[in-house]
Amino acid sequence: MVTNSDWTTPGVYEVVPGVYRIPLPLPNDGLRAVNVYAITGDHGPVLIDSGWGIQQSRDLLRDGLAELGAEVSDIAHFLITHVHNDHYSQAIHVRRETGVRVTLGAQERYSLELARRLSGSPIAEMTNPLIALGANELLEEFRAKVGRPDASDLELPDDWSNNGDLFQANGRTLETVETPGHTRGHVVFYDNDAALLFAGDHVLPTITPSIGFEPARVHNPLGDFLNSLAIVRARPDAMLLPAHGHVTASVHTRVDELVEHHRVRLDTMAAVMGEGADTAWEVAGKVTWTRHERVLSDLDIFNKYLATCETGAHLELMVSQDRATVKEVDGVRHYCLVAS
Repeated sequence: MVTNSDWTTPGVYEVVPGVYRIPLPLPNDGLRAVNVYAITGDHGPVLIDSGWGIQQSRDLLRDGLAELGAEVSDIAHFLITHVHNDHYSQAIHVRRETGVRVTLGAQERYSLELARRLSGSPIAEMTNPLIALGANELLEEFRAKVGRPDASDLELPDDWSNNGDLFQANGRTLETVETPGHTRGHVVFYDNDAALLFAGDHVLPTITPSIGFEPARVHNPLGDFLNSLAIVRARPDAMLLPAHGHVTASVHTRVDELVEHHRVRLDTMAAVMGEGADTAWEVAGKVTWTRHERVLSDLDIFNKYLATCETGAHLELMVSQDRATVKEVDGVRHYCLVAS
């Protein structure tokens, strides 16, 4: 086993005896890696998430399992936190070869089946909301640059997991907890006996997850996310095993930071609205993004899309909290602060 200050460095990292973190590479310059967790024992490794279905990721997964005395064909079960490619697609590739069981949160069915009905091209469905967000100038640019996604991995899982479902993993019992927000079907897995939370993208140690990045959109994804954080916060504290970043000691500490982040973010956006910005696109262009406080125009096209959608999620939450009102004109949603 190895240790390294950069969490993306390939290798096998022991979390606790019998649980190992294996960071696998991503085909982009953003997050760079995703953590797959292997729970080892006599019945073949159980993997939490799978990595992206690319050859480099497959090679490093093979090497990591070999260090643990196993092969890819020995994998007993994939438990997947959500349907995004970096978590789901490699499990589909492995299943085609070995028949391994793949389990996904039940509420992910909506986006997965919608993407399948759209012949593997959900980009139009995911970018249509840009019209309501007042971002027409971003719409065609995004569609042109992102192009048509690979439809080959849009297979259904073997099983759908629901809130409270229990899974056995080499002597550990993992409880499914539904945590919508990042996607509507996101789930986390609790090892209650060992106080471990396999958190997927729900709770990340240094960044905030994007909200509602999926074809089958919901009305108030940020409200769903904050409610999910409250559910996690109400449970006993646990070690945080995130999909991106190092393992950290306390789920509660990071949840509190995320809640405070969004409180400040809502206040910042309200201040911008008070200066006259009334669409998500306008508000997004007047606040800063990332820890480096970059302006919207400095972001790449994909992150402009995420920033605009996240702004819309904040504004919709303000409407649900009676902090703002909204009216639609020619398909564009215009927001106005409620006088205090």
